[in-house]
Amino acid sequence: MLNAAILGPGRWAARLVDSVQGRSNRLRFVAAGSHDPDRHAEFGDRFAMPVATYEAILADPAVEAVVIATPHSLHRPHAIAAAEAGKHVLVEKPLATTREDAQAIIAACRTAGVKLAHGFNRRFAPAYLEMLRRVHEVDIGELLHVEGQFSGPSGYRLKPGMWRADRAEAPAGAMTPRGIHALDSLISMAGPVISVFAYSEHRELAVDVDDVTSALLRFGSGVTGYIAAHQATAEIWRVLATGTRGWMEMRGPTELVVCTLESEPERIPLEAVDMERAELEAFADFVAGGSYPVSNAQAVNGVAVIEAMVASARSGQLVRLH
Repeated sequence: MLNAAILGPGRWAARLVDSVQGRSNRLRFVAAGSHDPDRHAEFGDRFAMPVATYEAILADPAVEAVVIATPHSLHRPHAIAAAEAGKHVLVEKPLATTREDAQAIIAACRTAGVKLAHGFNRRFAPAYLEMLRRVHEVDIGELLHVEGQFSGPSGYRLKPGMWRADRAEAPAGAMTPRGIHALDSLISMAGPVISVFAYSEHRELAVDVDDVTSALLRFGSGVTGYIAAHQATAEIWRVLATGTRGWMEMRGPTELVVCTLESEPERIPLEAVDMERAELEAFADFVAGGSYPVSNAQAVNGVAVIEAMVASARSGQLVRLH
């Protein structure tokens, strides 16, 4: 059993803790870390765990690992401090808001000899896993083109003063909190992105963050791609892969449709799982010596793509990743 602490006891942290507490025999949360423990006393009461300062958490020998669910700009200092304290680290996506920060986190974990995992819960969706298996087994032939979109109305809930309403915390608008999930799926299927041409605009929201972002992608494998993330519309999740013999489309955690040159579109029946619990248990297995599905290189490439989207939208030019 891996004893972990959650840093940043907010709404998403509660979902993560609830997914495993009393339900998993591989990971449990024993504490929560906050810059203001008194403010999060209710979180501690809800889950019957102490809420302490970050420094106290990292000094506690009973804490073997930390799960970081703090604002994006704090991922670097929190992850590096955890690594230097000898704690294994899982960082909720994105790993950082810049490639430089992402690489610094990886270097710190490598130097400290601790494991670093990346919080992409949708990597554990049954439809994604089946889609990835079929892509790698060339069920639809040679991969030609991929598309992804993760959009919804979350921008309408943003208010001035919220950290998510800060442009520095959300480069390329909804691409940072939402679209990076779809981007990660595309990278896992097509390999690293090598160039980006993007549009990102603020058009509707009351706060100063972009609400319409889209980009054309070129992967090192030669595959082309398109991705979008909007936060002033209705909810939609979509990942599409097209190949020389057909296509596959994922429209939700258990929704996968496959169509080949020889067949009509077919819905593949899949059973739902708790994706957050699967993610956290995979982290525990990783610490115990197993593997983890998201590589450091993939996580860094995703961060670099979002950086490139910001640069491309600002310049109106294609941006090549190095």
